[in-house]
Amino acid sequence: MQTILAFDTATAAGAVCALTTGGHARRARAAELLAAVDELVGDPARLEGIVAGRGPGSFTSIRIGLAVARSLAETLGVPLRGASTLDAFAGGYPVIDARRGEVFAPGPRVCRPEELDVAGLTLVGDGAVRYRDVFERAGADVPPDDDPRHVPDPLLLVPHAADGAEPLYVREPDARPHA
Repeated sequence: MQTILAFDTATAAGAVCALTTGGHARRARAAELLAAVDELVGDPARLEGIVAGRGPGSFTSIRIGLAVARSLAETLGVPLRGASTLDAFAGGYPVIDARRGEVFAPGPRVCRPEELDVAGLTLVGDGAVRYRDVFERAGADVPPDDDPRHVPDPLLLVPHAADGAEPLYVREPDARPHA
């Protein structure tokens, strides 16, 4: 089995890392990603590749994660691949909190929670937790808040990874250049 480092920083879960050869690490903030990597990776020279979540999610957190991914891949001379953060969820339909009263959902797309047709679906992710009442009224099932399905598992990104790791933004950033 190849030793692949996989991580995602796009959601409120913070920095979530895993090695394909075993082990997970998590930090509360994307900025603490390298601490999680250090916890998992004893000898960086043993890494054969890196897979990073590309979003959608927090603009700043995505940028942090991809900058770290690019830096590590370049320094170690290993390939970098990326996948949608939505692919890091198992056991249900992923819904990520997009703030502003919106969620990111497969497509990928951004919309208000009440715009999703979720009747009969099990929803996972921090958006499912935040908008539980809306989704349950619409006929969806949302596991308890502490259910691990609400936290992205970066190992699930690996089979979906493709060459390159460009950010996956679903809406325009808040920052605008001054005219």
